[in-house]
Amino acid sequence: MITRLFSISLGFSMLFSTASAQLTDQKATTATVNLYKNLTRISGKEILFGHQDDMAYGVGWKYKEGRSDIKDLTGEYPAVFGWDVSGLEGDKKENIDGIPFSKMKQYIRNAYDMGAVNTLSWHMDNPLNGKNSWDTTALSVRSILPGGTQHTLYKSWLDKFAVFIRSLKGSDGKGIPILFRPFHENGGHWFWWGAGSCTPQEYKELWVFTIQYLRDRKQLHQLIYVFNPCDFKTEEQYLERYPGDDYADILSFDSYQYGAGPEKGEQFKKEIAGSLAIQHKIAIRTKKLSAIAETGFVEIPDVKWWTKVLAEAIKMDRPSYLLLWRNAGYRETEKDNHYYAPYPGHASAPDFLDWLKNDTILLQQGIRKQLIYK
Repeated sequence: MITRLFSISLGFSMLFSTASAQLTDQKATTATVNLYKNLTRISGKEILFGHQDDMAYGVGWKYKEGRSDIKDLTGEYPAVFGWDVSGLEGDKKENIDGIPFSKMKQYIRNAYDMGAVNTLSWHMDNPLNGKNSWDTTALSVRSILPGGTQHTLYKSWLDKFAVFIRSLKGSDGKGIPILFRPFHENGGHWFWWGAGSCTPQEYKELWVFTIQYLRDRKQLHQLIYVFNPCDFKTEEQYLERYPGDDYADILSFDSYQYGAGPEKGEQFKKEIAGSLAIQHKIAIRTKKLSAIAETGFVEIPDVKWWTKVLAEAIKMDRPSYLLLWRNAGYRETEKDNHYYAPYPGHASAPDFLDWLKNDTILLQQGIRKQLIYK
């Protein structure tokens, strides 16, 4: 154990040196560079806590000024706010979860103004047939690569995304830095960009073209790029679709617990710890940040899940941040309860508060003191 802890400490000192924190975008804005350097400085010491759609809605409420299930429970907002821009490509007024983009812009601005971090994913519609991102029609990725039948359409989608990003300004008038996580969960078989629908080479080509187009053609310099595989057991599997060190800034993965009971909790704990160990090793070598981009346990039926499962899973190779998925509450169409963070009155709330208190987890007030954009 002593050897293991020394190894972790040495790894942190190698990985989390601000002197080595270099973004892939050499023209990144000052605020974006500062954000990355400060996330690097903090990593290994404290973990930023995040929550998807936190200010937009929660269990039993929607679009109430100043509300947040996390804030209602803890007295402060998360340190990281997750959003999804699915719908931009189709000129929709609302995203995939019903959030008007006009409101999302304000929420992103609020998060930036309070010194917190914003991250964006994109459940992009299938460009080959107009269906949603879960349509796994073959050749969809190939169709939007240079020379493909839908390449021009895809560029128009990136143009719309660029307009949206440029519209994100803080109260200080500066462009808001964004952790951008496109084509996520790339090792899975449920998205049209996943392992079941395109080759590793096609995925890499798509990733590289997308970053080059946004960075070089559209001159977007406030994006920090987050790579996101899933379902990997080895370093080779993790890197199978990795586009290269010049096209990713943060390494991340998604992992959820499915099924209740001690055995399921132990299984999840081992999976997270194993995934973090693999990712952490790669992050040290490539001088990238390590994160858990999505995680959680729907409805949290285990009242000690936070301290006995999640905390144990991340204690050896600590991610720079982790983000719980959204609190949609009761969904009429699915006839289920869909939430991943506790709220006042939830049975796991006391344990959640114990975890935050005892495991150096930063929420909004804590991250604000770090002056991450300065």
